[in-house]
Order: sequence, then C-alpha cells, then structure tokens
Amino acid sequence: MNIEKYDLVVIGSGPAGQKAAVQAAKAGQKVALIEKTRELGGSCVHRGTIPSKTLRENALRVRNMRMSAALANYELAEDIELVTLIDRLGEVLDAHDHYMRKQMERSNIELIHARARFISNTQLELTRVRGEKTLFEATNFVIATGSLPRQPDNIAIDHEHLLDSDSILSMLYLPKSLVVLGGGVIASEYASIFQALGVKVTMIDKYPSPLGFLDDDLTKTFTEGFNNLGGTWMGNTVVTSADWNGFDAVITRCDDGREVRSEKLLCAAGRIANVNDLHIENAGLSLNERGLITVNENLQTTVSNIYAAGDVIGPPSLASASMEQGRRAACNALGMETGKMHNIIPAGIYSIPELSSVGLSETQARQQHGDILVGIAKFDEIARGQISGIQDGMLKIVCAPDGCKLLGVMIVGEGATELIHIGQMALLSEQDVDIFVDTIFNFPTLAEAYRVAALDIINQRKYKFI
Repeated sequence: MNIEKYDLVVIGSGPAGQKAAVQAAKAGQKVALIEKTRELGGSCVHRGTIPSKTLRENALRVRNMRMSAALANYELAEDIELVTLIDRLGEVLDAHDHYMRKQMERSNIELIHARARFISNTQLELTRVRGEKTLFEATNFVIATGSLPRQPDNIAIDHEHLLDSDSILSMLYLPKSLVVLGGGVIASEYASIFQALGVKVTMIDKYPSPLGFLDDDLTKTFTEGFNNLGGTWMGNTVVTSADWNGFDAVITRCDDGREVRSEKLLCAAGRIANVNDLHIENAGLSLNERGLITVNENLQTTVSNIYAAGDVIGPPSLASASMEQGRRAACNALGMETGKMHNIIPAGIYSIPELSSVGLSETQARQQHGDILVGIAKFDEIARGQISGIQDGMLKIVCAPDGCKLLGVMIVGEGATELIHIGQMALLSEQDVDIFVDTIFNFPTLAEAYRVAALDIINQRKYKFI
C-alpha cells in the first residue's frame, strides 16, 4: 500500500477543520483535508446552524403575520411540507460548498473524500468512495470531526417519529404537535421555532427552567415568550420513556405519572464527539467521561502530535469559536505564534425571542465581585422596540462595584445576536460603562438601549458613592 506523506492532516471539513487547513497551507505546509461526506462544511452547514436559522427566518415571518391585525387568523396549510419552509437552503449550501472548494484550491490543500481511521499516531488509513485504501503519514494531525447527538437509553430514536437534532429537519411535513426533550440551546431554539410556526410544542426537562446557564430574568423572558406563543414548559420533570405507539402518536411518560401525546418528538440531550470508526485508540487517544476529546490550552491532546478543535472538544460549541480554535490548533502544531486568545466570545441563541451574552452574567459577576451594579433597558421603552414590535426584550449591562468597569452584557429580544457586538467591542477595548453615554447612536435603533442601561448604572453610582 502506497504511503502519502504530509506535514499536517486535518480530519473534518467543518468550521474548525477548514480554518486549520487554510492556516497551515498559508504557512507553506503540505496539507490534506479529509472529509467522509460528499459535501463540505460538516453538521454546522448541512444539519445545524444554516438549516435551522433558515427555518427560523420563515418562522419569524409567520409569527409577524399573525401579530398583524389584518392577518391575525393567518394559519399555514395543514399539509405544508417542511422543505417549503427552508426555501433557498439548497442555494445557500451550494454557494457555501463552491466557496470552500475554491478556497481549498487557492490554498493548494489536497481535499480527499474518504473514511479515515488511525493506524498509529502518525498514520491514517483512508478508504475512498470506491473502496481503495491509502495510507497517509503526517507529522501532525488536527481532529475536527464535530459532534453527534447523544442518545439516551430510554428514548428509542427512530428518525421518523422520534428524532434527534440531526434528523429533525428531515420530516416531510410540519407536525401538528411536538414534544421537545431538553432545555438547552438546541432544544430551546427548535421548540420556539416550531411553536412560532403553529405547532403545539411541549418542552420537558429535569431542570426548573430552560437555558439555566443564563440569568433568571433572561430565561423568564424566553419562557414567557414561548408560553405566549402557545407553548408549554414542563420543568422539574424526569422522562422515564418515550416511544411510538404504532398507530397515531408518540407517548412520552414522566416520573410523576403524566403522559404527553404528540405527533413527533425531538430529543435534544446534548452531543458527544463524532469519532465513530476513527479508531482514536490506535493513536493512543480516548474519550473523556463526557464523550469528548480532552485538550490543553494549546488544543493539544494527550498525544503530542495530535490536536483537536471544534465541537469534538465540547463547549462553547460555537461555529465562531471553532474557527478560531482550528486556526490556533494549526499554529500550535507548527510552532507558530498565535497571539492572545480572548475569552470574550459572544454566545448567540437563535430562539424566538433571540438571546445573546458576552462577558460575565449577573450571577457570575456577583459570585466573583460581590456588590456589583446592574443597568437594564427594556425594549418597550425604546422607540425602535415599539416601531418594530419588539417589546418583549431587554438589554442588561453588568458593572463592577465601582460602577465603571464593564463586566458583561446580556440581551434578549429580536436582533440580540447582532446587538451584542457593541458590548463585545467595549469589553475588548476595556471601556468603562460611560462610553455608552458619551456615544451618539442612530435614532431610532435598539442600540440606544446601551445608553439607557448605562444611564441606569450611572444614576445608581451617584447614590452609592454619596
């Protein structure tokens, strides 16, 4: 068997893998990028981020039409095909695939569609589409194979009636009812999206509220918005089993004796590293107790010449963070200077309403700094909020006890994931909260909420230090 030699081999073509390969190629290295599927981009592009956000845009249109007095009784057709609600997705995916392939060509990266498995920490065996096998030898490897949905033992996922986050958008028709198991990011996004489309959605989770890593006022706003759309939240509830009754419904059974019937069920019980068939044990690697690959601050695994980046290593599991991790993994493998990696990374939750945060939450800030100051601006008090019908939102600024140093920003409401970047830039440049008062924002815009929240803090500061 022929052996092909490379400086760096990257496994996986998602956001992390793509950036790792490009970074190494730009450094003059001989690079190969291995992808087992026909398409490039991984789950982020084909089963997660882009498809779900495309569906979300149409869900918003449907919700906004229902909010219009003239279209208050607007309903989607009962037999509407799901694919019609993800219009233009094919065009978006084709354009992304074309762009990525051109980038690979420009960078002289060898793109290979094949299944890979480790033979050792320096060799991979590739099985190509027609069954031919090739040995690849490399000085360094970057594993960027993403993640797979975790499958609970008590939920029989069949990808027809009981679905996971990778198969939920494969439904032919929009269901009349849906049970969503979980209260995390994926569960909250899909639950609110389908509820906005008119599906009767019930969220069930063992925790008291969804998105428990956020402050209570943000999760309360999300839950109220979800309930106002007609959704049902069942917190503090443990699901014992769920299965298709073979006739007309999925039956979800809870430990308190309650049963919930639905046409479909989405199980969003977290994700684990996608290393099936990669045989990482042959390279001296193993998964940790969370089903992920452990890395150090340099994104280096326990095997010195193998690095990992993206969802395969776990949180924050953001495409934006994965891209930077991939770039840094390649730099570290090649001994290149990476510069300081800021931990000021915005988190975006594309639910309805949208949520986003950067820096410390109010809860985290109180734990670390004690008697902090918090300023709040409600969108129903902002002109643009009234104009655009975004009254169910708020922006919160968290400041150090001196009432000056900015610690974090949290936003709930449509446009949150765009608006958060103003706060991110202020944190990165180590600005005091006063910057938001000294800055002139366009009127009317939601950005004015920064000034309102900042004035709230400055007013508290005056009385605190009298």
